[in-house]
Amino acid sequence: MTSQTSVADRANGQTIVKLLRRNAEQYADLPALTSLDAEGEPTLTWGQVRHEVAVLSRGLADLGLTRGDRMLIMAPSSPDHLIADLAAVHLAAIPCTAYATLSPDQIRFVARHSAAPIVVLQGTNELKRWEQVLDDLPTLRHIVMVESEALPTGDGPFVSLEDLRRRGAELHEADPEAFERAQADIQPSDPLSMIYTSGTTGEPKGVVLSHSNAVHESYAIQTLHEMPMHLENIAYLPLAHIAERQVSIYLPITMAGHVHTLADASGIVGALARVHPQGFFAVPRVWEKMVAGLKNMLASVPEDGRTALLQANELLQKGYKLRDAGEEVPADLAGKIAETDRTVLAPIRQMLGLDKLIFCSSGAAALPLEVLYFIAGLGLEIHEVWGLSETTGAVTANSAKAFRAGTVGRPVADTEVKRAEDGELLVRGPLVFLGYLQEDGSIKPAVDDEGWYATGDIGEIDADGFVRITDRKKELIITSGGKNIAPTRIEGLLKEHPLIGQAVAIGNDRPYVTALIVLDDEILPGWAAAQGIEFTDVPTLSGHAAVREEIERAVESANSRLARVEQIKRYELIAKPWTPESGELTPTLKLKRRIINDRYAEQITTLYS
Repeated sequence: MTSQTSVADRANGQTIVKLLRRNAEQYADLPALTSLDAEGEPTLTWGQVRHEVAVLSRGLADLGLTRGDRMLIMAPSSPDHLIADLAAVHLAAIPCTAYATLSPDQIRFVARHSAAPIVVLQGTNELKRWEQVLDDLPTLRHIVMVESEALPTGDGPFVSLEDLRRRGAELHEADPEAFERAQADIQPSDPLSMIYTSGTTGEPKGVVLSHSNAVHESYAIQTLHEMPMHLENIAYLPLAHIAERQVSIYLPITMAGHVHTLADASGIVGALARVHPQGFFAVPRVWEKMVAGLKNMLASVPEDGRTALLQANELLQKGYKLRDAGEEVPADLAGKIAETDRTVLAPIRQMLGLDKLIFCSSGAAALPLEVLYFIAGLGLEIHEVWGLSETTGAVTANSAKAFRAGTVGRPVADTEVKRAEDGELLVRGPLVFLGYLQEDGSIKPAVDDEGWYATGDIGEIDADGFVRITDRKKELIITSGGKNIAPTRIEGLLKEHPLIGQAVAIGNDRPYVTALIVLDDEILPGWAAAQGIEFTDVPTLSGHAAVREEIERAVESANSRLARVEQIKRYELIAKPWTPESGELTPTLKLKRRIINDRYAEQITTLYS
């Protein structure tokens, strides 16, 4: 980007509907949406995307969707999903993607709280859960099924997306200007979308974002990373996640980018190799699995090749760590790094589909430093970010020109971050959301008289403005001795070991800290093979002496970097994986501490007996 216009000036007066119109006029023939799941990977241009949005918008209007209405979507990433979302936006309605992992009780809550008259469901799996609560949703009038074959027979509130699109096309052809009239008075301050929080500390809240929020965030991120227009990326995380909404809906519209949708996130490794994107966002678990997979792969490489790759990785890590410390990389070392990168590591990145990356980032939780360093040793620098649904995504971010490992960077353009007396981080600026949706349909702001939003995150800000997150305010451990302990630091150190998939530190109102440690069921088989241990199943292998010894070493390593009061005195090894489906994790892979404490109460009691 060469323009010196400020982010605020670029965002001023813009809305997502205006930017989509610009794309359809100026970049009509450029690719916009490609489905990696459909045969032949069909692509829609920006001109075609806006036409499809217009058609579906007219269909939704015919069903009665109007300004201020909420519309829920439960479906994986796909062009249909994005178009349905934007169709609601062009009616000044408020689309909201619901996590596919919601239970029937959770579905009942968000459906009743949002009072959505229309929901869009992908297929049979989603419908089965919704059918259990349909009789308890008085405001729901229509259910749009993306997959026509999932449409129930007989009378009911159901309509197929295909039929809705057909009806919308007829209406649009009869009166093309109706679409333009419907969005003519949409303003930057109007609601754009809603996200329900994960509800780790209570009932989920409906976070309402404005056009101005999303556009400002898009321009701030584009400016920070000096991204070119027409960037390519892959939409594979749930669109109920603010980061995915930002990088796969709003940022591509702002930059007229090209989004490749992938319904199943487990296929991301193959998708990377197919697409070779220029931008890639991942939560820490994705990066952790990528590193663990590469390390397992190295075990099968001949010794000479393995040694060369590890030496190359160490060399690039050395250069990264020098720059991280603010030191200049000596010319001779820089020359060796460049040659090694070209001859040894560039082919690895090309094989993985990571060779065209202009930026890659991580957020939603802390990324273990060992993972960050290993990826840097491949010639890829992950820029950690920090933000919330309430701040439209990233409030702070590292960048190629200004980064500090172990921090989440500095505030993005026009955004202020300060630390309250108790350590809680407060945010003020154009990224702070409109407020929380209330049961009567109103939107209640959540800022103080001076415009500051209390994030609930505890953190530190160093002399250069870099922010470090230390914990969630409501998750701090206070021992029976009155010591305040940040559990996420302990958990992060444990998870640096590849065999540890999840960990939770225990100790509130207790005399010392203990931990529940969950084995990584994907990494364990490869690790066992490398040790010459026959793999049977995870529960059996969890009792193997070699596994126990390795976990003991991981705990000792973590304890060596913790203060005495923080150190883990005892722990319990858990063989069953924790997932959003099993209930211990939120859809964004955060720990549900209350559920874990209840579910493992007996084991925890034993740790203190």
